[in-house]
Amino acid sequence: MSGTPAGEPARILLVEDSETQALELRLFLEAHGFSVSRCACAETALDALNEAQPDLVVADYHLPGMNGDELIRQMRLSLRTRALPVLMLTGGNGGERQGLESGADAYLPKSADRDLMILRIRALLRERRAGGDDNPGAAAFRRGRILVIDGSATYRTFLAGLLGQDGHQVAVADGPAAALAALDARDGAFDCVTLDLLGHAYDGLALCKEIDLRRENAVGAGFHLVAISGSDPAKDFLVQAFAAGADDVISKTDAEVLALRVRGFVRRRLLEEDDRRIAGEFGQRERAVERARAEAEAAEARASLADALERANQDLAEANHRLTEAQAKLVQAAKMASLGELVAGIAHEINNPLAFILAHQGTVERILGELSQVDPAAGAKSVEKARSRIGAMRLGLTRIQDLVLNLRKFSRLDEGERALVNVPEAIETVLALIQHKLGDRIAVERTFSGRPEIHCTPALLNQVVMNILGNAADAMPEGGTIRVATRSNEVCDEIRISDTGPGIPENLREKIFEPFFTTKPVGAGTGLGLAIAYSVVQAHSGSLTVETAPTGGACFVIGIPRQAAHAHE
Repeated sequence: MSGTPAGEPARILLVEDSETQALELRLFLEAHGFSVSRCACAETALDALNEAQPDLVVADYHLPGMNGDELIRQMRLSLRTRALPVLMLTGGNGGERQGLESGADAYLPKSADRDLMILRIRALLRERRAGGDDNPGAAAFRRGRILVIDGSATYRTFLAGLLGQDGHQVAVADGPAAALAALDARDGAFDCVTLDLLGHAYDGLALCKEIDLRRENAVGAGFHLVAISGSDPAKDFLVQAFAAGADDVISKTDAEVLALRVRGFVRRRLLEEDDRRIAGEFGQRERAVERARAEAEAAEARASLADALERANQDLAEANHRLTEAQAKLVQAAKMASLGELVAGIAHEINNPLAFILAHQGTVERILGELSQVDPAAGAKSVEKARSRIGAMRLGLTRIQDLVLNLRKFSRLDEGERALVNVPEAIETVLALIQHKLGDRIAVERTFSGRPEIHCTPALLNQVVMNILGNAADAMPEGGTIRVATRSNEVCDEIRISDTGPGIPENLREKIFEPFFTTKPVGAGTGLGLAIAYSVVQAHSGSLTVETAPTGGACFVIGIPRQAAHAHE
């Protein structure tokens, strides 16, 4: 069943043959926010209903050709329009019964107050919206349920009997307590509620407001609320009744008209339920067919894309393999560049002890050759001198051995494997290897207050720390101080390396970890040291940041989460 989307004006089809009256009604309804289309006769109205369904039909009883009552009978024969609300207009006062019996939902003389027409139209539209809460899968047949609220036992019995003649289930209440209890009951899904507004035992308008408030929360949301008043009620009273939530106001003396209106509404409500049930069943079948079609199309698509997906996965795997190889080569190239720089410095460190070893070796050989030609006293003195030279040679060889051992520790091949690494020992190894860059001009202060061992790859403490220490030494050509500190907390382990150099400007701090970015002269650096250090720290789920040191230089902070270490222990 179609309906106007939220926020758009309700659509009204006006069936009126008089051009003057049609124009007057159209302008009046549009001024109150409705969208109005007009047909001059019943035949064109039926054609219009085949094209687009409005929210409500306002039809004149007297039409050329097919009358308004026959138009409504034709509408009630169609599944598409049998539940569509219809307000019938007539120029006289005698056609109400005939109009309601034909299937109209409300009747109004053309001479009626225009404000009452707007109230009646809005009440019918409100019923249509409220009726959308029913279960589409409800049973195919059920009896209408009506609640009669009246303070007079005689009239309650009469009205219940009159409405019961149509086969409806009728419940009665003598006042607010019984009425609200019936509405709050689990089986209180009423289709229509009639309320005597002039009851002496209660305030009719107040009870009408209370029932209207309960309407949205009741089990049978959307029931029709018919207010019963005295004969010929005043306009002010009618306005108050509609404002209180009444959908219709009927004189108590017109019992047959009341029965006709209740019968029409219940019939329309049951038809709407049936329409939704049928639409729901068709919708379920359509959804099942659509699901089957979608599954078939998806299966076909999966079959047709299987080869392409497999090829794409192979291409992606190959690209990832090439990328991994390129990254490994890049890291290795940067490491070899670092090692090349180290070897140049270490060669100088080895040359010094090696020179005096060779010199002492010549002295020892000469002394040993002269021992057979000297007297024992002089020979003892020569042996002691040879021993002294051999001791010096041992010190030089030990120095060379330590340098080679540190270099071997730095360049060992198991850097990809995580293990417990002694932090102070690893840092001391790196400091020994770059001692040629530090010399006597740069002092190193150590504060190892953190955990002595952390679970990481050796690359974290040789490649990363060496790159940072090397950059710090290069930043202080005139000398200075490097401070290396470790500390630990419950969250992570930190290594802080600071210097007394010029520091790093704010505008460069975001770029220093980018590959190939360097502030050194051309040929003096590759720009890969900090980029590789950053990637190694990221592989440990850690962080590498730079900040201003207390001495004004740069301070690099390496943070390694302890959770990452626990995961591998």
